[in-house]
Amino acid sequence: STGNLVLDDIKAETMQVMQNLKTVLEAANYTFEDVVKTSIFINNMDDFALINEVYGSFFNDETAPARETIQVARLPKNVNVEISMIAVK
Repeated sequence: STGNLVLDDIKAETMQVMQNLKTVLEAANYTFEDVVKTSIFINNMDDFALINEVYGSFFNDETAPARETIQVARLPKNVNVEISMIAVK
């Protein structure tokens, strides 16, 4: 709601990304159950376990989407994690 980035804690940053995605999905009348593919871009693979902990809490193990995780040198606005999703009904 403030437009401020959350950059000081990778778990908090990931939670904000996932909450933002939830808002986008809900606006389109979708849920995380409708997500079939995600791409996670991170600038430090050492953060993978922490990111995965937060990310995984939004999905049911039985219906979790296909996922790829890619380490990148830099992301826009110097964020630490970016996630894209494809959802279908």
